[in-house]
Amino acid sequence: MVQKSRQLELSFTNRGESPGEEPRGQAFPAASVSRGSGTGSLMEEALSRPNLKRAWTRVKRNGGSPGIDGMTVDQLLDWLWEHWPRTREDLLAGRYRPQPVLRVEIPKRGGGKRNLGIPTVVDRLIQQALLQVLQVRFDPTFSEHSHGFRPGRRAHDAIREARQYVQGGKSWVVDVDLEKFFDRVNHDVLMGRLAKRIEDRRVLRLIRRYLEAGVMADGVVLERHEGTPQGGPLSPLLANVLLDEVDRELERRGHCFVRYADDLRVFVGSKKAGDRVMRSLVGVFGHLRLRVNESKSAVDKAWKRPFLGLAFWVGRGRRIGIRVSGEALRELKHRVRLLTKRMRGRSLRAVVEELRGYLLGWKAYFRLAETPRVFRLLDEWVRHRLRAYQLKQWKRGPTVFRKLRSLGLSVDGAARVTGSARRWWHNSSMLLHSALANSYLAGLGLPNLAS
Repeated sequence: MVQKSRQLELSFTNRGESPGEEPRGQAFPAASVSRGSGTGSLMEEALSRPNLKRAWTRVKRNGGSPGIDGMTVDQLLDWLWEHWPRTREDLLAGRYRPQPVLRVEIPKRGGGKRNLGIPTVVDRLIQQALLQVLQVRFDPTFSEHSHGFRPGRRAHDAIREARQYVQGGKSWVVDVDLEKFFDRVNHDVLMGRLAKRIEDRRVLRLIRRYLEAGVMADGVVLERHEGTPQGGPLSPLLANVLLDEVDRELERRGHCFVRYADDLRVFVGSKKAGDRVMRSLVGVFGHLRLRVNESKSAVDKAWKRPFLGLAFWVGRGRRIGIRVSGEALRELKHRVRLLTKRMRGRSLRAVVEELRGYLLGWKAYFRLAETPRVFRLLDEWVRHRLRAYQLKQWKRGPTVFRKLRSLGLSVDGAARVTGSARRWWHNSSMLLHSALANSYLAGLGLPNLAS
C-alpha cells in the first residue's frame, strides 16, 4: 500500500507527461474540459486532472487537522486510489453530499472564542478545486479597495492605502464591526449573488450543500441554516462575493474606504460625515441580512482606531506614521510569557527555537511600524525573560555559580548572583546580562526585532 501511494503521489507531480498520456496509478483521470463559459462546463473544469493536481498540492502543503472522519492529509492518497472514480462520478452527476464540518474553538485576539469549521480532507480537496476555477472568474471583478484573501494582495496593502487617505486629510474613520459575520451569512442571499455569475447548476448545488452540511460539536451533528464556516478553502471567496456589493455601493457614492475580509474602514473628513456614512452602512448591511455590532463600531479619529493590528500616529508636519497597536503588543507579550514560563522544564536552546519561529513571523508582519524604540524595548524585555528562565532552570546555588563561571562571569559577580539566586527577574537584569550576553542569545537563534 505504501508503494502504491508513492506511485500515486509521483503521478500527481509528474511534469513530463505527454499530452493525453495516462500515468500508471493515476487517481485523477483526465477529463475533456470545455474552456469556454458555456453552461455545464465549470464542474468539468474543476475536476480536470491539472486542476485537481494543483488542489491536492495546496491541501498537502496546508496540512491541517482531520475532519469528522479522522482522515489525515497523509492518508488522502490511499483513499483517492480506491474511491476517487466513484466520487468524481457523483460530483459530475450532482449526487455528491459533503460531510459535516468539525467545530473547533480557538481564542480570539481580543478575548473570547472563535468557531472554526474543519472539513474532511476530501472536502477540502474538492473545495480547493472549486476555489481555483471560481477565483480566476470572480477576483478580477472585485473592488481595488478589497484586500483580504485575494491573490497578490496582503494586509500591508490595506494599511498603506488607509494611511494615504488619512495623510490626504480624511482624518475621521467609520470603523464597522459586523456581528459574527461568518456565522451570520444568509444562504439565500449569498446563493442569489452566486447564481448571477455561475451558470453550472451542479456547482451551485454543491456550494449550497457545503453551506448546509452541518456542524459536529461534542459528537452531535447540528443543522446549519446560516453562516459559512471559517476553516474551509471556499469561505473567504464566498465572503468577498457577498461583501462586494457593499464595496460597489461605497464606490458609487465616491467614498474612500478599505476592506479586508469583514473588516471595513471608511475614511471621511468630519465626524458629521462619518455619522451619516455609518447610518447608511447599517442599511446596506441590513439589505444583505447582516448586523452591525453597534457596541464595537464607531466614528472616531483615524489614529484612535487600530486596523489589522496596526495603528497610526501623527508626527512632525502632520506626517502620518504607523505603529503597532497596544492590543498587538499585549498579545505578543502574552505569547512570549507562555513560551518562557519558568516551570516548563525545557532547555534554553529549545525555548529560543520556539520563540524564533513566532518572533520572525511577528516581525515580518509588523515591519511596517515606524517605531524603532518600541522594538528595542521589546528585544530587551524578551532577553530579560530568557535570562530569568535560564536562572530558574539552574535552580541550586552551586549549579548557578558553576554555570556562570563557565560563561565567563567573574568570581565576585557569580557569587553575587548565587547569593540571591531565587530572585530570578532581579538577577536577570543585573549581572546575568554579561554572562548570557546578547551575542550568546543571538547565537542560539534569537532574532532581533529592531534590526
